[in-house]
Amino acid sequence: MWTLRRASIYLKNRGLRYGVSQICCVTSEISTRHLENCYAGFTEPREKLLDGFLSTARFYNTSTSKSFTEIRTFSSQAGPNSSREDDDDLEDGFSDLETPHGLVQETVSGNENGDGSISESELSEEVDADDMQKELEVLGDETGVGERKSTKRRATSAMTRVILAASSSISYILDKWIEEGNKVTQADVSICMLELRKRRLFVRALQLSEWLETSKHIDFIESNYASRVDLIAKVRGFQKAEAYIEQIPDSYRGELVYRTLLANSVFLLNTKKTEDLFNKMKSLGLPVTSFSCNQLLLLYKKTNKKKIADVLLLMEKENIKPSHFTYQILIDVKGQSRDISGMEQIVQTMNAEGVKPSTQLLASIARYYVTAGLKDKAETVLKEIEGDAIKKNPWVCRWLLPIYASLGREDEVGRIWKVCESNPNIEECIAAIEAWGQLKKIDNAEAAFDKMLEKSKRPNSKHFSALLRVYANHKMLTKGKELVKRMGETGCTVGPLTWDALVKLYAGAGEVEKADSILEKVVSQKKGRPLFTSYFAIMDGYAKKGDVHNAEKLFLKIKQAGYVPGLSQYYSLLQAYTKAKVPAYGFRERMKADNVFPNKALIMQLDRVSTVQKSTLSALLE
Repeated sequence: MWTLRRASIYLKNRGLRYGVSQICCVTSEISTRHLENCYAGFTEPREKLLDGFLSTARFYNTSTSKSFTEIRTFSSQAGPNSSREDDDDLEDGFSDLETPHGLVQETVSGNENGDGSISESELSEEVDADDMQKELEVLGDETGVGERKSTKRRATSAMTRVILAASSSISYILDKWIEEGNKVTQADVSICMLELRKRRLFVRALQLSEWLETSKHIDFIESNYASRVDLIAKVRGFQKAEAYIEQIPDSYRGELVYRTLLANSVFLLNTKKTEDLFNKMKSLGLPVTSFSCNQLLLLYKKTNKKKIADVLLLMEKENIKPSHFTYQILIDVKGQSRDISGMEQIVQTMNAEGVKPSTQLLASIARYYVTAGLKDKAETVLKEIEGDAIKKNPWVCRWLLPIYASLGREDEVGRIWKVCESNPNIEECIAAIEAWGQLKKIDNAEAAFDKMLEKSKRPNSKHFSALLRVYANHKMLTKGKELVKRMGETGCTVGPLTWDALVKLYAGAGEVEKADSILEKVVSQKKGRPLFTSYFAIMDGYAKKGDVHNAEKLFLKIKQAGYVPGLSQYYSLLQAYTKAKVPAYGFRERMKADNVFPNKALIMQLDRVSTVQKSTLSALLE
């Protein structure tokens, strides 16, 4: 990993060398059998991977400030639990946020815990294939490779159809189904669970799991228990999932079960709990896997990039080979930091390791090139994604359309869309709506939306939200209201994605108070957790008006919702003080307390506010 170690200059300059000390504490040895069981052949490119992120300070014990080269366990100084942005009610001018006629909003009883549990309305929307693959990775080999490949073909099995059609208790429906002479197999359960997860019907999936365990129609194996842990965490909250693990027989309480809980802890960005779980897994003698390390990388990518080097060093010491997902995370870290040379070195390492980048990864690389202003490089990657003939690879259209739009290439968007326009799938339609929206071709975006409605027998809020976001981005409030009413008439289930688009619609049109009232009603109804971007859009709207009081109120709400304060929130909040020409006393101290470090733009903004503070103090002394 030596080459990528040299690529860490950018992160070092941003303070990486100051933050690695918290990760070490001497409490338990890494089991030597993990090293023995891992495959040999730690090649040079793998060593290069680590180098791109290691700090010059390496690891040290804060109590002695001496060099500390062994990683024992992960510890944290993180504060209270925090959670990240979730994934999809709407209102046009509904004064009480009443559900419009025909609009469905399902809820889950016992959802007031505030511990990360979520409602059926939030969970019942379709997800991308990539999201589905992440679900599968969490659960491990619940279905088996062969069954996974045949899922599409067998997804409409009798058992699946019965559960999807059920309007009453799942257990009652399935008991009757068994009485009719039907049988349940592990394969049937796997296929049914995958279909329910794909549709995000986690409540029904949990009911199925509970029925299976109590009725004993199948013998539970570790993957069934892991699936149950995941579903409890999603529906009832993390704490109940953690408690359920204690009920699992010891022989089935293995790495798969604990890593599932670990992944849900990462989803909540609960740093301390995640690190405690990781340590517990090691103390139980469970293997340190690439999956668990990837979860830590995913966590630190969001909360503390300084600790990424620590995870990579652990992987090096444990002889754990980076997976494709490992590279995806590291490329995201470099790309988001605009460290393009570092990103390219990671890609070179992938190639040297014989790891072929997926289409999704190539699309990420292209987007980072666009963000960095390297249009020629972005187009080269896009041509690689497209291949020799777009008609032979129509499935890549969903990746190409929005990126070409971000390059301002209307001609390429038109060319790509023409390939799939005659028979597009839903994802291609959504991509086209987004692309035409970026190019300000609203008529084309609406045509792609109509095409999507032709393809979908039961349009859901994800479909409507795509066009609603276009209207919001272009401050088309009237059209947005009309679309919301149309959406209500279809009776589709709604959740955070729709709330987000609706809030941005009003905030973007300058009606920040209206957007605020919508979000307030959503929160009070406890129909699910709004996205971070919903809160931020309102906060930013108040900040631009110089409304310090309401901007501070939204800043507090973001924290209360469990989201980790970041640079963008502080920059927006500081804008409110600047616009209002009032001093922002103790601002640097607040940022330091939240472990947020200002960049160049924020430092300049702070200096301007400091000038206001000095003027105010001078006036008092005169």
